[in-house]
Amino acid sequence: MSDRKPLMPKATAVWLVANTSLTFEQIAAFCGLHVLEVKGIADGDVAQGIKGLDPVTSNQLTREEIERAEKDPDHELRLSELKVDVAQISTAKRSPRYTPLSRRHERPNAVLWLLRNHPELKDSQLMRLVGTTKTTIGQVRDRSHWNSPNLVPQDPVTLGLCSQIDLDAEVKKAARRVERERKENERELVKGGTLLPAEETTEAPQRPIAEIVSAKEEAPREVSESEEAARVFAKLKQMKSAETTTAEDE
Repeated sequence: MSDRKPLMPKATAVWLVANTSLTFEQIAAFCGLHVLEVKGIADGDVAQGIKGLDPVTSNQLTREEIERAEKDPDHELRLSELKVDVAQISTAKRSPRYTPLSRRHERPNAVLWLLRNHPELKDSQLMRLVGTTKTTIGQVRDRSHWNSPNLVPQDPVTLGLCSQIDLDAEVKKAARRVERERKENERELVKGGTLLPAEETTEAPQRPIAEIVSAKEEAPREVSESEEAARVFAKLKQMKSAETTTAEDE
């Protein structure tokens, strides 16, 4: 099987799911996607807003090849032979992306789509993909853009502002960064949240004996009602006894 994959594989998968009876496994193998991702496209959970790309009109597949695969679930789809040479994409640093004048007004819509579907992307990545400025991205994010009420999220790949390969590369880079930051935060929490031994947290604080005795002496003792009544009764009895003694002496 050839290692070549179709251009815009997700868009191609969207079209194949909607217009053919191919199995998820066949579409996944042809487009270089995971079977669950193709199933998500069929369920409407993945690739929302991506317009399907017909591989027949783009000369990537023939109608006969699709029909052959529909009849035989074990048949693997094969790309049509290229009639022209495709230039290899250079991995070197490229100049800023040029956006045609007819597409420049669509950039805020693309930025809104990226902010909603890929919030993990940094502003610098959005600038590379769409060819816009950081000011425009901030205005779209906080809804202060002059045309905010009329903005509609649109896939930048469908608009022709970037390729699916570039978008996938930036998303993967952002996912690696998020995972790396998550692991670093977990290490910081473990390092800063060391627990004290149980003996130190459960042991009652020790106070000097002299301090305890002094506290008992200083603290006034509460007198109960029965004790107060007994004290008053004893006082009255004492006074009565004194009066009796005085009378006898006289």
